[in-house]
Amino acid sequence: MTVEAVIALAGSRNPSDITTAAIAKHMNLTQGALFRHFPSKDAIWQSVMEWVADRLLARIDSAAQGIDSPLAAMKAMFMSHIDFVVEHPGVPRMMFGQLQNTESTPAKRMAQTLIQRYAERIRTRIEQGKATGEITLEVDTQAAATLFIGTIQGLVMQSLLSGDLQRMRADAPGVFAIYQRGMRHSQ
Repeated sequence: MTVEAVIALAGSRNPSDITTAAIAKHMNLTQGALFRHFPSKDAIWQSVMEWVADRLLARIDSAAQGIDSPLAAMKAMFMSHIDFVVEHPGVPRMMFGQLQNTESTPAKRMAQTLIQRYAERIRTRIEQGKATGEITLEVDTQAAATLFIGTIQGLVMQSLLSGDLQRMRADAPGVFAIYQRGMRHSQ
């Protein structure tokens, strides 16, 4: 419940401005009750980032499950990530906030681990695509995985700036189509 409260609050305010008092108030609890479950605010943020990592990775894994084509699996992962962000608009605000933190906090380390684990899944799909001939061997696997994640981050950033998260759903198919064309053998 605490994690969901933080994500809901981050959807409507700057995550760095979310206090334990605000979290407790949102949950109709006292701060003391909140601190019986979490020893510190950093522990709350770490739990939030762990929740995000677990849910997002499970969602993209589920989206790709049973799809033989590596590029089709990657598209399913891409679109399911977009849907996750639209459903949880506080998540990207928290992620960007944690990654901007100059200190190495547990939450920031968790965000970094999430990106590494996500990139590994994409690199695996790219290598599968190369092995099957669906993706050209000339593709730099690391760069393509970075671009995949960066493309989603770009869509998220533009949607946050415009104040229209639904815009991601509209833009994502065309953006992925351009990404996909760069991965295939030229005809």
